Amino acid sequence: MKQKLSVLLVAVLLASTLTACSKEAGKSGNESIDETSVSNDSADALQVTWWGSQTRNERTQAALDLFAEENNINDIDGQFSEWNDYWQKLATASAGHTLPDVVQMDYLYLDQYAKNDLLVDLTPYVNDGTLNLDNVDPNIVEGGKVDGKLYAVSVGTNVPALVYNKAITDAAEVEIKDNMTLEEFAEVSKIIYEKTGYKTNMAYGTSQEILQYMVRSVEGHVLFGENRLGIESADELRPFFEIYEKGVQEGWFLSPDVFAEQTAAAIEQDPLIYGSSPETLSWVSFIWSNQYVAICNAANEDAQLEITTWPAKDATLSNFLKPAMMFSVSVDAANPAMGAKVLDFWTNSTEANKILLGERGVPISETVADEIAGLLSEEEQKTIEFVNDVVKPNSSPVSPPYPEGSAEVSELINQLTEQICYGSMTAEEAAERLFTKGNQIMGQAAE
Repeated sequence: MKQKLSVLLVAVLLASTLTACSKEAGKSGNESIDETSVSNDSADALQVTWWGSQTRNERTQAALDLFAEENNINDIDGQFSEWNDYWQKLATASAGHTLPDVVQMDYLYLDQYAKNDLLVDLTPYVNDGTLNLDNVDPNIVEGGKVDGKLYAVSVGTNVPALVYNKAITDAAEVEIKDNMTLEEFAEVSKIIYEKTGYKTNMAYGTSQEILQYMVRSVEGHVLFGENRLGIESADELRPFFEIYEKGVQEGWFLSPDVFAEQTAAAIEQDPLIYGSSPETLSWVSFIWSNQYVAICNAANEDAQLEITTWPAKDATLSNFLKPAMMFSVSVDAANPAMGAKVLDFWTNSTEANKILLGERGVPISETVADEIAGLLSEEEQKTIEFVNDVVKPNSSPVSPPYPEGSAEVSELINQLTEQICYGSMTAEEAAERLFTKGNQIMGQAAE
């Protein structure tokens, strides 16, 4: 039986039958993605969609304008959204087969979109030279494959990154070191709160990424296995939930009420830089390395943002290099070859990468990375040094792409962490619930 889409994709399928499918391609490069305006009627137009910060939006559109000029394209419709809105709208477009030509893809969803025949196999375009990956590490190329076929190409290398405000940690007289353990992180968080009043935010709405990171510390396990969770017992889940529980009990964990009127995944509204008092602000943020530049740009001038690793029991087992900010060509593309040419442009054009400047991660072409190195800002250079000098020497292979059922389990994780934050569930109860219900969800998704 053909695999089902993620819960999100399935949920919008019915909604798409009730939505008018009139399509007017937007002419502005600054419009957000809209499932009702993603037509591929004109061969002279190209639609590219992505998620991200304002910094990313501006650089991406500028690079696309250069591509249009070099390839005599009349119009490139650049469409962007915040993370959560992006996937909601992309799912609706998928159900109605009105996907933009080129879509930014994430490792989280690659397996599902590929196995549901929504993406073009790029292998023929590599073979005929349209998409040149000669200067790319084969391991990075492998990250875009599903069942041996190439469905996505990343435009950078990305790693989990903990960003903290050194002005606050200095005021609390604590030192933040690379490769902290969970116990060390909890102790530092408590001290900072007691001395400064600033709280701790791990993640709100994307907790599964941190849990996956922590689970990898247990003999290299993965959170999502084949038709089940990739762990042996609820005991492996408990340390993750205990961090939230301990923070709530001791008062240093940020209340989920802070996010009631904020977009949780928006860099500009991250509690590390957005808030009115220490009670609503965090000294730390769990992000990805390619977001470091954007969060520094969004911070006020008093902030001193530094970068280190997420806490874990075993840093080498937990750390990994992730294919960052993948791009794919959709099956709805009017001209798939032109879509593949966009991916080649991201990968091999020095001029394009002089505009992008590694905002989505370290360029995957070693040649391009060397050519733009001297143009990078202090924050961009710091990101590259962090990836190459701190994480890369102490890392393990990235976990497989998330399979069917993972989206529903991820939502369950978010619900459970929220209940702990509100004091309505214990860490032990949450771990048992996730292990039981998570395995059930994964088993049903495989049927």
